[in-house]
Order: sequence, then C-alpha cells, then structure tokens
Amino acid sequence: MPGILWLASYPKSGNTWMRVFLANLILNEAEPLALQRINEVCSSEPNEVWFKDLTAKPVGELSDKKIAALRTKAQERAVQLNKNVIPMKTHSFLGKDYGHPTISVKATIGVIYIVRDPRDVALSAADHYGLTVDQTIEMMNDKAARGRGMPGNTVYERMSSWSDHVKSWTGWKHTPLQVLRYEDMLADPLGQFGGVARKLGITRDETRIRRAVEFSSFKQLQAQESKTGFVEKSVNSQRFFRSGRSGGWRDKLSPAQAAAIERDHAVQMRRFGYLPPAAGPKKATPTKTTSSKKVS
Repeated sequence: MPGILWLASYPKSGNTWMRVFLANLILNEAEPLALQRINEVCSSEPNEVWFKDLTAKPVGELSDKKIAALRTKAQERAVQLNKNVIPMKTHSFLGKDYGHPTISVKATIGVIYIVRDPRDVALSAADHYGLTVDQTIEMMNDKAARGRGMPGNTVYERMSSWSDHVKSWTGWKHTPLQVLRYEDMLADPLGQFGGVARKLGITRDETRIRRAVEFSSFKQLQAQESKTGFVEKSVNSQRFFRSGRSGGWRDKLSPAQAAAIERDHAVQMRRFGYLPPAAGPKKATPTKTTSSKKVS
C-alpha cells in the first residue's frame, strides 16, 4: 500500500540518524551509503520538489500562507509520484498552520516519532540555528516557532513549541505509531533500530540489521561528513553530526537555563522520564487526640 511513513521529531532529536539507518537497511549495500544518497530512500517533507507542479510561481516566491495551503496536497502528490511506501522526514508539529493541517492523514501509513531530552536539544539547536542558548530556549517555548525554508531547496516548517510538538505527534491515532527516545537509541542501537526494522516488516535478518546499525553509527557519519560534507549542514554550524551523546546539558547549561526548560516543558519531560514524577500533595498527618476526664 503506497503512503508516507513519517520520521517525525523536533529538530536535532535524531531524525537524520534514523533516516541514514533506514536507507542503509533498505538498500542493503556492502559499504556505508554516501550521505548524499539518503534521499534516494528517505525524502524530506519540505523539499520544494513536491510543491512544484502545484503552483505556476517558483516555490521560493510563495508566501508562508500559500505554502500552508499547499502542504498536504504536496504530501499526497509525493505518494502519487512514488507509488510505494516513502519514509519521509518532517520537523513540523501535528496540527494546523494558517488554518490548514500540517500533515495529510490520507497520505500517511505510519509514524516513527523520536523524542530527545529538551535540555540537550537546546544545545544542539542553538548551534544549528546560530542562536544563543537563551534565544533557543525562548524558541522552544514559542507556539508560533517555525524553521526557515531555503529558497530553491526547501520550504519552511511549522514546529510550534517543543512540548506541543511532542504532545501532538505522540497523540497520533490514525495509523501505527512507534515512539523512540533518542537516549535509548544511543544506549541500545541494535535493539532500538532492530525493533524498527522488524516492526516495519523490512527484515528480521540480524546480520543485515547489525550492518545497517554499524553503517549509521555516529563515528561513521562524522567520518563521512568530514570527508565529503553534508548538504543538510547549517551554515551556522561547523558540522551536522556533532557529538552524538546525551546529558551534555549538565556541563553546558547554567542552572537558570536548565530550570527554565524544566519549567516550560515539565509535563512532557515527565512523560518520557526526563524529570522525576511530580510530587503529590502531602497527606495530612492525623492529629493525635486524648480524652479528657471531667473533674467534679
């Protein structure tokens, strides 16, 4: 059945890592797939190519409002053009933009959603967007936040806040949904990526899965990027694949910055184990009473 398998996440949460794994797994070549070939298997939702036949004007000249009106039509066109399952990356939240849905339910056959500790996301996103950490913390709490398009390449994406992004996608009800934590992918890549391969019905061949995991390791991706570059690297960053670790926020964020993120996103952070459960109301301590005797 043709349709889109969404690889969805807030920016800098492991989405591209999953794309590289799936591309290596599906093509199953003897050597690691060149980064420039990822789109042969795993496309990108904001790619202008999906919009071109829907407008007489160059896509880069369209207003954001017009892009919002065309977005689901572009997704459905991608399905028509490919006639098969398309793993497709998106950083848009699941909701409405200028009154139009950001995601076509009709075009969708499944979702893989990746969530990452927002304290680590803040550091990586600051580097990617060329912002200060404080500016990034503000952006991550902004319901109107959007990623800029690159005229001639991509259109903008409507991200919303980190919490709204996580809540919207993890509430998906229409087709199969797999939710992965970035930290679990780091701790157990073979188990986490292997689970995806099996659940999607791609393969149960452990040798093939293990090879795809090795070909998409951060060490391998960093080596490839150093050698050939990566077209998706931001002009603000020295490299796209930075450290590939978790918990770096402990050394980089100030206590006030960490507290701001925890305050802004406490509900979703607790859902995914990034904060301990909220303390419940204290139980009242029974008052000990003593009987009194009447003295006559």
